Amino acid sequence: MIIAGIMTKNPVFVTPDLSVNDAKALMTREKIQKLPVLNKNNELVGIVTQKELLNAGPSAATTLDMYEISYLLSKLKVVNIMNKNVISVQETETIEEAARIMADNNIGCLPVMKGKLLVGIITESDLFRTFVDLFGARHLGIRVTFSLDEKPGQLAVLTKAIADKNGNIISLVTSEGDDVSKRRVTCRIADLDMDSVKAIYKELDIKIEDIR
Repeated sequence: MIIAGIMTKNPVFVTPDLSVNDAKALMTREKIQKLPVLNKNNELVGIVTQKELLNAGPSAATTLDMYEISYLLSKLKVVNIMNKNVISVQETETIEEAARIMADNNIGCLPVMKGKLLVGIITESDLFRTFVDLFGARHLGIRVTFSLDEKPGQLAVLTKAIADKNGNIISLVTSEGDDVSKRRVTCRIADLDMDSVKAIYKELDIKIEDIR
């Protein structure tokens, strides 16, 4: 799955000369927390988040009154608070690579580019929705977690056994296990009851870690 399939297309953006007050109002109106910043040539030059907008306000210890605060914020521009070191990805990037970039850099979103043109944005919420889809969480079925040896053909034996019992695999996700010689697998199976699924795993001598 690539970014273009799950990103928010044509994201709301702002220009560097927009006031902080207007940026806050825009976020509230559009119910968003991240705003890419484009210059007059439509080039991505920064990104501003709700956190930066909140930090732009005075501290609780300020002696300024509300009118002075409002005036100062009206003069403060997005360019003064935006993050200029923007990490972005191309629309052809994979979702797992985008997730890795976000995790490794401790950021909550990535502007998505087509060449030098901003075409979308991907956020933590987009990744969460994809995570739900990948695990088939909205589908009924038996969810089972187990480990398999890191050897060719292990999954093929299991999937054939499930198919032979007329079971339907809704989702199948693998990850590294506690033992480097094994692969942890989480599978959601429809059209079979709990006892039938347990019987398949017992017949194949596969130890179940969790089933529900």
